[in-house]
Amino acid sequence: MSRIGKQPISVPANVKVSVAERVVTVESGSNRLSMTHRPELTVRVDEDAKQVVVERGDDERMSRSLHGLTRSLIFNMVEGVTKGFSKELEIVGVGWTAKQQGNMLHLSVGYADTREVEVPAGVQIEINGPRIKISGIDKQAVGQLAAVVRSQRPPEPYNGKGIKYSDERIVRKQGKAFVGGAA
Repeated sequence: MSRIGKQPISVPANVKVSVAERVVTVESGSNRLSMTHRPELTVRVDEDAKQVVVERGDDERMSRSLHGLTRSLIFNMVEGVTKGFSKELEIVGVGWTAKQQGNMLHLSVGYADTREVEVPAGVQIEINGPRIKISGIDKQAVGQLAAVVRSQRPPEPYNGKGIKYSDERIVRKQGKAFVGGAA
């Protein structure tokens, strides 16, 4: 039995969860997320206990592997419409900047050209000096955009320059040592 999958998801009072066939929809105010779950699983909403329960019909390998995943995805949807998710990135490098124009993020990070990253709908960006804050209600979209922005110039271990997560620690390496001597 999946330890994560068998735990019910408690639903706050201001959140509405509905299941129509295989589509799970989570709403809170103007925030709305939906996903289609696999046919091996059943998702039901217990209105009296204000819980969502994910169950599987058999003990096949695929059903077992999807049980905890589906529960986690629905939990993240409930968390997203109530609190939201955010990731913070930091640009380390002299003169390296980020600008937002419309739904495009322009990164000047040491290349001859400016790198452009498209910001998907439902994700907001705040730029404060060398820091970029990415926030939204969809955990996957926020994490994916943060990974794409970081991949434009990953941090390197010798000078520590690059785009890194704000809580990421870069393990620094020592450069080549100069050994003086007569040649």
